[in-house]
Amino acid sequence: MPRLTVKLLEAITANDDGTVLREDGGLVGKVRAGVRGVTILFRYEFKQEGEKRDHSLGSWPKKSLAQIRAERDEVKTIAAKGIVPSAARKAAKIEAQLAVAATLADAERQITENKTVADLFEEWLRDGVAREDGNAELRRSFNKDVLPLIGSKPLRSLCEKDLLTILRSVKARGLNRTIVIRSNDIGQMLRWAEKRKPWRSLMADGNPADLIDVNNLLDHDYQEQRDRLLASDEIRELRDIFFRLDRDYQSLSPGQKHSGIRPVNKRVQAAVWICLSTLCRIGELLKSEWQHVDLDKGTWFIPAAATKGHKGKRQDHHVFLSAFALEQFQRLKIETGHTPFCFPSKDLKRHVDTKTVSKLIGDRQCSLKARSKPLSGRHHDDSLVLSQGSKGEWTPHDLRRTGATLMQELGVTLEIIDRCQNHLLGGSRVRRHYLHYDYAKEKNEAWSRLGDHLVKILSGCSAPSLTSSE
Repeated sequence: MPRLTVKLLEAITANDDGTVLREDGGLVGKVRAGVRGVTILFRYEFKQEGEKRDHSLGSWPKKSLAQIRAERDEVKTIAAKGIVPSAARKAAKIEAQLAVAATLADAERQITENKTVADLFEEWLRDGVAREDGNAELRRSFNKDVLPLIGSKPLRSLCEKDLLTILRSVKARGLNRTIVIRSNDIGQMLRWAEKRKPWRSLMADGNPADLIDVNNLLDHDYQEQRDRLLASDEIRELRDIFFRLDRDYQSLSPGQKHSGIRPVNKRVQAAVWICLSTLCRIGELLKSEWQHVDLDKGTWFIPAAATKGHKGKRQDHHVFLSAFALEQFQRLKIETGHTPFCFPSKDLKRHVDTKTVSKLIGDRQCSLKARSKPLSGRHHDDSLVLSQGSKGEWTPHDLRRTGATLMQELGVTLEIIDRCQNHLLGGSRVRRHYLHYDYAKEKNEAWSRLGDHLVKILSGCSAPSLTSSE
């Protein structure tokens, strides 16, 4: 049989449709004429174990004649070894697939092994933690203190030294409480990772957070559990400071006011006295809405959603406003009564951030916070330092503690004080199920006694009254 040539194949026309071409060595081609022109389908014919077999080699001109012959020779060699070429092709395909799978698995393994702390943080934020603010504070704090230092670090190489670097950078800013918070948050994230794939395999050497003793980083006089109380003379001093700041600022000429110390915002002043006289949490107060405050009946309703829970448990809270507390809400009504919120944000569509008042009060005690420089857009003075700083910084939560202690001094029972603070009380489930008396009368009396006592404290000095301090 003559040897096929390219010239011969190119001379074939549609009239040759169905023609079979043969060449020594088992190469067989069949002409096919279609809309796309002439195609010749080649195969290799051979005998194996006494049976006639063939193996497809593809088509010309898609493949060159040289390619077709080379593939024929390869198949011929395989068949000579007693191997069925189609089975060999299938095996080669499987091997290729396995090689690809192995390559992909190796790439995935490398990606997993190199997962970073930032990768963990994003997954933990999405699946492992759900805080009341939608994890906004976690994201803010990690973006500020944690991720810039270790975010790009592979989790498998995270060590105790890395965590200490973070906490020491916070300590350098004099923020003892923040050291504790950052350590707790990082520890929570890493403990979550320890229990889950693929993170736990990356922590084969253990959790570095377990090696951190945060107490070694705190100032020797720092107390995690605050016990700061405002004495009666400090309560009067605070009232006098509010008055003096306002008076001094008003006495400045227009050209001097830009450099003078601004008075404390009337809303912040109201928040201070309400916290002290109702024992409420500052966050609960700043979320309050006017629809829940009845100035005629002297009541304030705090829905469970706005309260601080314990292990996911929250409860509604009804506050009976003493004459003192009612007066603060009445003044606040003049300021913000045109909005839905008692403490509206600038756009009036929501309440202010729950940390606003705490920040404003802290910013006016800067010497007690060891700040090296003013924070951008914030106050930076000591205008709200009490007792010349001898008793340390005071916070809105200290007002809640002070009010509760004053109630105790007035003879109010601890159980009623707890109820006025909206603490979740213990006891058997049976007792909680059957006993539903709300102690409204006792709580009303306790708040009234506290309010009257605050009036006496504030009138126990020749300083201007609260009314004149406005």
